[in-house]
This record gives sequence, structure tokens and C-alpha cells, in this order.
Amino acid sequence: MSANGGTKAIIAALLANIGIAITKFIAFLLTSSSSMLAESIHSVADSGNQALLLLGGKRAKRAATPQHPFGYGRERYIYAFIVSIVLFSLGGLFALYEAWHKAADPHGIDKWQWVPVTVLVAAIIMEGFSFRTAIKESNHVRGSQSWVNFIRRAKAPELPVVLLEDFGALVGLVLALFGVGLTLITGNGMWDAAGTAMIGVLLVIIAIVLAIETKSLLLGEGADPGDLATIERAITDGPEVERIIHMKTLYLGPEELMVAAKIGVPAWENAEELARGINTVEARIRAAVPIARVIYLEPDIYSVAAERAGSGTAAPTAAVPSPSESGEVAGRAGG
Repeated sequence: MSANGGTKAIIAALLANIGIAITKFIAFLLTSSSSMLAESIHSVADSGNQALLLLGGKRAKRAATPQHPFGYGRERYIYAFIVSIVLFSLGGLFALYEAWHKAADPHGIDKWQWVPVTVLVAAIIMEGFSFRTAIKESNHVRGSQSWVNFIRRAKAPELPVVLLEDFGALVGLVLALFGVGLTLITGNGMWDAAGTAMIGVLLVIIAIVLAIETKSLLLGEGADPGDLATIERAITDGPEVERIIHMKTLYLGPEELMVAAKIGVPAWENAEELARGINTVEARIRAAVPIARVIYLEPDIYSVAAERAGSGTAAPTAAVPSPSESGEVAGRAGG
């Protein structure tokens, strides 16, 4: 994902939500509508969430340290997970509480009746512009994936989070308009309570989806099947490697992939030739998948008999350094 694209979508959503939150809260003060209060808190939560995403993006750029040798790229996942918690508690649970409170005293809206409808329509327009920006930026990186697959498989959390938040905000505004509109028509405040409850349920569902997807990223995800196949071809597309014995990949951050593989190599004359061969393979991997920035390759001599026995590797020959020695020479990141 383009980091600039994600930042642009976040800033657009932040500006829209700050303006919407202020207008919604003014409408609540004038009308005492629970739907307006729930939507006000929803927009405040969304504004805080966008600020958290910007903070996470900034902190993720810190350089690696001895204590964190792979850097801080995954900090973006942590802040995205915090967003789901904020959305669940401050947005969803508060809206459900306010719906219960309103249902206990279902008074209608008997003053400033035009204000909530005007504010909600204006908010739908502003939120629509924010959602349009998120869609436009997502389309730059989504490719041919469906929206569901994009949200589930994206390694950069910002755009999926903003997409879900903006989608939830638009649906929530429609639900609030439904509750407020029927309350104005019937004079029955239970419709306002019903709209507020639906907003709460919607936010809880979105928060749970975000938490599940972000949890997977926090636990550590490997390369997608397309990149995995590309890396495998890059490793074996030359005389340096006879076959891949086993390989693992892991995203260290949204734009940094680690590749670790044990590879079967031919019997090289000396360690210097082996190291040159490893460097060539590493260069092919980086050219094929540029985000593969941390690469560890452990060379070994492949044996069919050993594979049948369960190890896949044979004892080293005299012409080739032992696996541990060759790993010290060539099995490293960077090259």
C-alpha cells in the first residue's frame, strides 16, 4: 500500500469527522435526540481513531534498535487494534447504553425539529466525500480483488480501517435519520431509541471485524500465495539452487517482508563461490518482490534418501563447508 495514499485518506476522514462531530453535538444540545448524541460520540471516536492511525504511522518509522532489531513497522498494527477497541467501547457500547436510556424515557423532539434532519443530511454529504477519498486511494492498490478480500488480506491496516469506519458512519447516519425522522413524524421517542440501538449494533459489528483482521496481522502473517510463488520462482530460477527444502515468510510491517529458506545447492568448489551464488539469489528475490527486505538463506546439500528419512538434507561433502559454516557465510539478511 502507498503510505501516502493511506495518510491522505486518514486526514480526509479526520477533517470530516471533526466537523461532523461538532455539528451533531450542537444538534443534540438543541433537540436532546439520543440518535444525535450517539452519532456525536461516534464521530468523536472516529476522529480519535484517525489520530491514532496517524500516530501509529509516525512511530512505525523509527529506526531499528538492538532491542527491536527488525524495527517498529508492526506498531501500525497495534494502533489499528486499539482503534477497534475504541470503536467498540466508545462508539458501540455507548450508543447501546444511550438507546436503553432513551427507551426508559422515550420523549419526542418538540423543539428545533428541523435541526437534526439538516445536520444529518449535511453529515451524510461530508462523510460521503471522505468515503469517496478512501475508495479512490484503495483502488490504487486493490487491483482485481473484491472489497471483502481487500479488507481481509491488506497488510497495511490504515485503508481498510478508514473504509470500514466511513462505511459504518454513512450507514449510521442513515439509521439516525431513520430514527429521528420517524420520531418527528409520529412524536414517539421510541423510534429515536431504536435508531440509536441500531447504530450501536452496527458499530459493535464493525469493531469486531476490525479486531479479528488486525489480530491476525499482530500474530504475524506470511506472504500471500502470489508473492510466495514469485519468491519461489526467484530462488530456483538459476543454477545456484537445486530446490527449496523449506521456506517461511513473515511480514515485519506493512511494507517489509522477511524471507527465511533452507535451500538445496550443488557442490560448490569453495565458500566464496557459494556466497556469490547466495547473493545472486537474494538479488533475484528483491527484484521480484521489492518488499522482501530481510532475507535469510541457509544452504545445504539436498538428498532424496535423507528426505525419505525425514530430514531432507545429507551430510556435507568435503568440497562444501558444513551447513553451519556456510550459513554463517551466506545465510544472512542484506547480502
